[in-house]
Amino acid sequence: MDFSNLTSQLNAGTILPEGIVIVTLLGVLIVDLILGRSSSRWIGYVAIAGLVAAVGALYLQWDATNPISFTGSFIGDDLSIVFRGIIALSAAVTILMSIRYIEQSGTALAEFIAILLTATVGGMFLSGASELVMIFISLETLSISSYLLTGYTKRDPRSNEAALKYLLIGASSTAIFLYGVSLLYGLSGGQTELGAISSGIAAANGGQSLGLVIALIFVIAGIGFKISAAPFHQWTPDVYEGAPTPVIAFLSVGSKAAGFALAIRLLTTVFPLVAEEWRFIFTALAVLSMVLGNIVALAQTSMKRMLAYSSIAQAGFVMIGMIAGTEAGYASMVFYLMVYLFMNLCGFTCVILFSLRTGTDQIAEYSGLYQKDPLLTLGLSISLLSLGGIPPLAGFFGKIYLFWAGWQAGLYWLVLLGLVTSVVSIYYYIRVVKMMVVKEPQEMSEVVKNYPAVQWNLPGFRPLQVGLIVTLIATSIAGILSNPLFTLANNSISNTAMLQATAVEKNQVSIISTPELEEL
Repeated sequence: MDFSNLTSQLNAGTILPEGIVIVTLLGVLIVDLILGRSSSRWIGYVAIAGLVAAVGALYLQWDATNPISFTGSFIGDDLSIVFRGIIALSAAVTILMSIRYIEQSGTALAEFIAILLTATVGGMFLSGASELVMIFISLETLSISSYLLTGYTKRDPRSNEAALKYLLIGASSTAIFLYGVSLLYGLSGGQTELGAISSGIAAANGGQSLGLVIALIFVIAGIGFKISAAPFHQWTPDVYEGAPTPVIAFLSVGSKAAGFALAIRLLTTVFPLVAEEWRFIFTALAVLSMVLGNIVALAQTSMKRMLAYSSIAQAGFVMIGMIAGTEAGYASMVFYLMVYLFMNLCGFTCVILFSLRTGTDQIAEYSGLYQKDPLLTLGLSISLLSLGGIPPLAGFFGKIYLFWAGWQAGLYWLVLLGLVTSVVSIYYYIRVVKMMVVKEPQEMSEVVKNYPAVQWNLPGFRPLQVGLIVTLIATSIAGILSNPLFTLANNSISNTAMLQATAVEKNQVSIISTPELEEL
């Protein structure tokens, strides 16, 4: 094989965004090695610049004529571009909220950013991986980096406990997932590329094979852990409570987006012969996630644990789009994850600000906060109301798109359950908003009474302010001016050949347009 043929088959330009992140990662390590702690004032901005450059490279690759690279191991189609962009943007916002937090914890910022960028690279590769070995390596890169980030504040015993639980449960889920993909390798006659696995199983008449169903169950168990779906959610509340808050902000968006990207690509490509079975399993997971997540969140007293169960419930809502199996269903998933990026990270930025200024994350301590910190109160209120689906915020349009796609696909009772559990979620979100805004001055908590004067000129607080304002504006206007996001979500599905070939014919509906949605 001559060099030109090898170059055309590799098509290495497809992974230019990941290459930019890797170069940024190496640059952060080298600069920290040369300059030491003195670089901590600006090294975060270097990492953010690299991530923004990676998003720009993704934009330039939109609707590429040849998205297949490395002989089919990686596919840079429009669907993967959207998910990779979500992961890169979530990492950029996470770095903004990390600078002050990590400095105050007394740990090294450059090492934290390096591990976070490693997790970002793993998630981005996982979003486009189309070969078993690459899927596993990308998954482990993301997972191991997440374990390290969870236990990064090693002087905090809660962080150590969270990291140990996350590691043990994560290692078990990885083993389960690996066993499932090893069954796929055997059933397909030794194939590792996803399309070849599907063809090999179909040629071997494996559609009715018990081995294929067992492989499906094990694969879904591994994916369920990554997206925090009940009953694979056991790690989520403890990790969210004990880990550094910027880490769980990234896990709640970046890691979850990578998990859903893997789920869409793996299930639609490899398991079309048992499509009804995997949709049934995901229906059970969605029901459990929506019910358990929202009901248990009602009883939480810690803001971080409440957001943990909220994250479980949000995964249940997103799964409605996957169960629908239509173009509108997949597009609604993409749209919801895009708006979830802004509203969830806005909420976590506010939680970090409050904890930095008060040292607590108890919900009761937020009582009367509006009197002392109006901007933080506004940001947290908008993000929580958006998560609950209050119009005209972004979360409302995200949920209505998911429910509309599910209704059109005939998932009537699942959509009704989603509506009921959404009402439940509004209760515990509004409870926090009411506590911050409605309480009289004499009803302030002791923590708020002693709330320090709001200063943004302290070291590390300016990036937090930028992150709060950017995510707050995005959450506020993404619902009202949502047409670009709708178009992006719709095009990412309609331009992806994989989903065109696997959409369920009996439930085919046209992708919803913005005017149609506004009429609802």
